[in-house]
Amino acid sequence: MHYLYIFVIVAVALGVVVGFAFPDVATNLKPLGSGFVDLIKMMISPIIFCTIVLGIGSVAKAASVGKVGVLAIGYFLVMSTFALGIGLVVGNILHPGEGMRLDPNAVSEVQSQASEGGEGTVDFLLGIIPESMVSAFTDGSVLQTLLVALLVGFALQKMGDAGKPVLRGIEHIQRLVFRVLAMIMWVAPVGAFGAIAAVVGETGWEALRSLAVIMIGFYVTCLLFIFVVLGTVLWLGARVNIVKLLGYLGREFLLIVSTSSSESALPRLIAKMEHLGVSKPVVGITVPTGYSFNLDGTAIYLTMATLFIATAQGSPLSIGEQISLLVFMIIASKGAAGVSGAGIATLAGGLQSHRPELVDGVGFILGIDRFMSEARALTNFAGNAVATVLIGSVTKSLDREQLHRVLTKQAPFNESTLVDDHDSSDTDGSGGDRAGGSQGGSAATDPQDRQPATV
Repeated sequence: MHYLYIFVIVAVALGVVVGFAFPDVATNLKPLGSGFVDLIKMMISPIIFCTIVLGIGSVAKAASVGKVGVLAIGYFLVMSTFALGIGLVVGNILHPGEGMRLDPNAVSEVQSQASEGGEGTVDFLLGIIPESMVSAFTDGSVLQTLLVALLVGFALQKMGDAGKPVLRGIEHIQRLVFRVLAMIMWVAPVGAFGAIAAVVGETGWEALRSLAVIMIGFYVTCLLFIFVVLGTVLWLGARVNIVKLLGYLGREFLLIVSTSSSESALPRLIAKMEHLGVSKPVVGITVPTGYSFNLDGTAIYLTMATLFIATAQGSPLSIGEQISLLVFMIIASKGAAGVSGAGIATLAGGLQSHRPELVDGVGFILGIDRFMSEARALTNFAGNAVATVLIGSVTKSLDREQLHRVLTKQAPFNESTLVDDHDSSDTDGSGGDRAGGSQGGSAATDPQDRQPATV
């Protein structure tokens, strides 16, 4: 499996070369990247369903799951506020957009993007309810799957011993799903090559040079947010080094860079957080919810992009206007974290609803949005990883010994199965701490034994 990610890196490099050398050919390679992302998305709903049902079904009290959910939502709101504030500060310092001229050819494309991003709060809430339990899986909605999984998990919890055979069956289904995901990952180099070649071929050097200020400023802002804000929060709340945690998730970051979508790494984040020592209930609630509500990178992007557009059109926003408009767009952006390119649709839709005279200015950044999408996705992903470890620590659902073994590379993640072979040994969540080794059938710590009853 180590060679797979070497192939991905080589494929990314080749994609960049082909994109610059043969832009017309590279643009036609876009379906390769889209196809790979679609294959990953195909697996997200069953993985989320199995993880949440197993997590909730193994906890003795429903109140414990509610506590995790409340903590997660509260944390997400606080961190989104931090991201909003940082984006405002950097945007007002850099004053991006000065001296820009809008390309008239981009206006029609912007208007179509605005219509895609115009979903209201009521529509968003009603959209969480699927037409049927089965449609939650076929529509590919993370929040719909989350709702169905919560209902099934609580139902199995109420069934007691009668529900244990169902839980064991779902455990086997989870193993099957992760095995299929491991097979799909071998297509990653092809997907990475197509995605990178297409975006480089479409963008070219001119757009990169003309919009370098906002693009570089945005990347620097995201890095500061990850290493300063998230790093400080993670150390104070869980005594975990952000560099070690991100190093553990290095292959997932490579996938995100290749596809510009954090959704491509969601299934692996679930598996790796459980292997890290976070209990199933915490992982099952925090990760899927975070993909819709913990949009740190999207918040920074919306802030800086709005200031850029207003300045470029000669109508800079006052501080009051900045805050009211951007809070509105943060609310409207729920559910966009894992979708490649959704940030620009959210931006256009928010401006259309709040300041329609600015919406045409979105055309300024269409050329580099794909590159900014990568930074958004990386920041969103890092924020969700930090949130999962932090909430696991706060609720005492984090196995410190397992975490130390994993971060010191004593217990490597099983790339061939993506699950711990010992997951099925304690489905009632009543087990205590164990000393253990690595995966692959050794006496490693069971995620179900990592104090889930105290959540």
